[in-house]
Amino acid sequence: MTVSTTQRRSPLPIGLYASLLPPLIWMSLLYFAPIALLVSYSIWRLEAFDIVKEFSLTNFQVIFTNPAYRTVILRTLGTALGVTVIDILIALPLGYFIAKFSGRYRSLLTLLVILPLWSSYLVRVFAWKIILGYNGILNTALLSLGILKEPSQVFLYNQFSTMLTFVHVWLPFMVLPIITAFERLPNNLLEASADLNARPWTTFRRVTLPLVAPGVLAGSINVFALTMGDFITPSLVGSPSGIMLGNVISSQFGVAYNWPLGAAFALVVMLLVFSGLAIALKQGALESL
Repeated sequence: MTVSTTQRRSPLPIGLYASLLPPLIWMSLLYFAPIALLVSYSIWRLEAFDIVKEFSLTNFQVIFTNPAYRTVILRTLGTALGVTVIDILIALPLGYFIAKFSGRYRSLLTLLVILPLWSSYLVRVFAWKIILGYNGILNTALLSLGILKEPSQVFLYNQFSTMLTFVHVWLPFMVLPIITAFERLPNNLLEASADLNARPWTTFRRVTLPLVAPGVLAGSINVFALTMGDFITPSLVGSPSGIMLGNVISSQFGVAYNWPLGAAFALVVMLLVFSGLAIALKQGALESL
């Protein structure tokens, strides 16, 4: 009786629990606790420079009823989607070439894609100020070619310069998962499609694109999330009328000292990003990589 009871008892997985404890503490302190604090601030309100710790939806009411804030949200969403689409259009042919045709130079080309990530983010943004500025490289080249008679200011401090900088600085985050997706694409499927007399566009649309879609979605959520939360690029190369949600959040936590409203704006950004992430997860974007 004693032996059979002992055999039925399984030893407590103390080692398993012990191994889970460090990441649990790590996630609790650095992820769940800040989010809980952010949610708490978002439902408080500011009165006479004092934070009133009472439940209130005033901040969200302000965000969604103020036309200026709605414009900022739509501008940020449109910019993030535009940057994501442009990066997809650039990364698809580039990733296809690197994965399928680069041969022994694949590692070198992949390294060149990663290389900008090893430089400072600010350096890359300031590089575009040097290129697009009044006395920058682009104006100098156009003047030397006779296209312009005097330097132009249309290239910098507008929505064009903001999107161009975003497209460049976040492009590696789109290219890398697409390269991985193309490397996993079986060549025999492309050959079978060609044997069935399918045109290249038909093969791309019905064979290639569905199989690399998880990589495209994974890259898209990277670029979309990074653009949604950025406030440095619009500050350095954008116009004052082109501020984004990141700039509003920064100002609310800074000079405005309205932390509850800033937390509410941050939650709006998180909800938009999580919505995109939910779509990507539903399509199996992360499972296939």
